[in-house]
Amino acid sequence: MSANGASTSDSGVAIPPAKKESKKPKYSKFTQQELPACKPLLTPGWVIATFVVVGIIFIPIGAVTLLASNGVIKDMDAPIYVYYQLDNFYQNHRRYVKSRNDKQLRGDNGAANETTGCKPEATINGLPIAPCGLIAWSLFNDTYGFTDNTGNSLNVNKKGIAWKSDREDKFGKITPQNFVNNMNSSALGIEIIGGKALPENVPLDEDEDLIVWMRTAALPTFRKLYGKIETDLKKDQSLNIQIENNYNTYTFGGGKKLVLSTTSWLGGKNNFLGIAYLTVGILCMFLAFVFFLVHFRNPRPLGDPSYLSWNRKIPSAANSSH
Repeated sequence: MSANGASTSDSGVAIPPAKKESKKPKYSKFTQQELPACKPLLTPGWVIATFVVVGIIFIPIGAVTLLASNGVIKDMDAPIYVYYQLDNFYQNHRRYVKSRNDKQLRGDNGAANETTGCKPEATINGLPIAPCGLIAWSLFNDTYGFTDNTGNSLNVNKKGIAWKSDREDKFGKITPQNFVNNMNSSALGIEIIGGKALPENVPLDEDEDLIVWMRTAALPTFRKLYGKIETDLKKDQSLNIQIENNYNTYTFGGGKKLVLSTTSWLGGKNNFLGIAYLTVGILCMFLAFVFFLVHFRNPRPLGDPSYLSWNRKIPSAANSSH
């Protein structure tokens, strides 16, 4: 090895020392955070103006949205949507949500007997249940019938009430088998009775009541679509409703409601969006007024922006060395 650190081979040829790899990143404006950026200076005038503009935009939007939502209950033009509402029913419970088998519901090859994750409603007398799980077992089974004041029956259309993506992608051509609700509970020795029975000759992707129910709700109070009335209802028109009260909500302290609603350009009746817009708009106007009073009574001179760190020109290392 030579004095300068270079080694020699057996033949006497000098081999240069290995070059150390530098860990210094390649220079770029992105890595050094030198890209141009907008750094607004929030002066009192800008803050007050921003709150005023937001309030001016949000308050009219909230008023129009609220009027559109309230207008839904006045004009009952077809289609009229029939909903059932359940209170204190926790479809979002972890064990309840997981009690299903999506492969079985889709009818994947060889998955008709697949009941993984469906306990306690997975098998009965050693036979697989389809559709299995607590969600399908607890299917809502109240029924509603409607007649107008002349005695004419109003048909409730149950086609097209489920999401198209659910019908086509999440449910397949599998028919119910060994479904507990279709059996005699007393003969089987079952004390707790489930919900609606399923027609054994109807594939799951055609049973839209089941498909709607299987889309679990996020909150304990929820509405699900029961059907659609394809007849206009006039203002002050009377309806006779026949309710078959089958679904047991008393055991868990729940409640049931029947809701008739139409839609506007905004959708169904829902005052939350309009109230939210109005609340934010009014709050912004209030804050703008408060900031204006504070600034008017106690004005504070603005400092020189040139002293801000991003506005100061830092001399380069080359210039500082001289």
